[in-house]
Amino acid sequence: MDFEYSPKVQELRKKLIAFMDEHIYPNEAAYYAHVHSDKRWTPVPIIEELKPKARNAGLWNLFLPHSKRAPEGLSNLEYAPLCEIMGRTSWSPEVFNCSAPDTGNMETIERYGTEEQKKQWLEPLLAGEIRSAFLMTEPAVASSDATNIQMHIKREGNDYVINGRKWWSSGAGDPRCKIYIVMGKTNPDAASRHSQQSMILVPAGTPGVTILHHLNVFGYDDAPHGHMEIEFKDVRVPAANILLGEGRGFEIAQGRLGPGRIHHCMRLVGQAERALEKMCKRATQRVAFGRTIAEQGVTRERIAEARIMIDGARFMVLHAAWKMDTVGNKVAQKEIAMIKVLAPNMACQVIDWAMQVHGGGGVTDRYGLANMYAHARTLRFADGPDEVHRNAIAKLEIAEQTTVAEALAGRKRG
Repeated sequence: MDFEYSPKVQELRKKLIAFMDEHIYPNEAAYYAHVHSDKRWTPVPIIEELKPKARNAGLWNLFLPHSKRAPEGLSNLEYAPLCEIMGRTSWSPEVFNCSAPDTGNMETIERYGTEEQKKQWLEPLLAGEIRSAFLMTEPAVASSDATNIQMHIKREGNDYVINGRKWWSSGAGDPRCKIYIVMGKTNPDAASRHSQQSMILVPAGTPGVTILHHLNVFGYDDAPHGHMEIEFKDVRVPAANILLGEGRGFEIAQGRLGPGRIHHCMRLVGQAERALEKMCKRATQRVAFGRTIAEQGVTRERIAEARIMIDGARFMVLHAAWKMDTVGNKVAQKEIAMIKVLAPNMACQVIDWAMQVHGGGGVTDRYGLANMYAHARTLRFADGPDEVHRNAIAKLEIAEQTTVAEALAGRKRG
């Protein structure tokens, strides 16, 4: 694996860093003023103002590789250092049309959609004209086991009729959200539990779709994005809205969640870097017991440990990205699972130490650390909880090690 960024990526990094310095960091106060106002469930003006600038700078749709509709898309390894920089501020990825869940949804429609579906939904998403949501998790079942999903999708003539309830439908609170990708059961009697599920496109506002309320994360409503609980009651959509075909939901989920997981990890490295930066600056400014906090042994130890943890996570993310590019997502599934456990836990710890250095201010909204922590902690659930990924890692490792052991034993006998 070559750790040198290509000239193309180095140039994009320079552009992106300059854009962040000029347009993102100076406007953080404007963003937070809007999302704490009575207009917080409307699009954020500063984001809309900056999108054309990002597009003109060539910093648009960088996440999507191998798409004729987004020729600017990069490989996972190329995109990783750029996604990290975007992740330093939670809202900046949207400025570059590189924010979840739109990135995963665009990749899903690009990979698995028909040409008509791409024309209707992918093209306006790539243009940043609309937004989207991914509806998988349900309140009535443990959705970490996706075979538990109970939303009912039944074929009736030329339509599918959908009934059930979803929650943690992130992005569905935005008034620009026009399309949902919904996972549910079309074949509850299929012999294979993994062939019972399908994914279907449901336009927001379809009769029978009701947004019940938004869910808070540690008190944050994440407006205008939102995490919504949504009810489907006899929702009818054309049969042509099915993605790939009945029973292909798990196949699509695996294709969608691999890139999504690594994007989350890239952004978490950026969040942790920002937290460490705040930690170091604050530590040199505060005095306790006659010395700056930076001179206290425990603080230095934590700063050093944070540096080690962040760099370790970054290298693992880059390795996973490289493996995804070279041998494919399926072969890289263990590396993807490993970083999905590592990155959120690393970020939570680094942000926690940064909050400690800030004292009481660390848990307020003043320094942005509390919001960072809420986001990082949530990502220990999103796209699969730690426990599910650890179980997958262990199963893969056992299979690999026993195969190796058997091979070695056979060689000795020979």
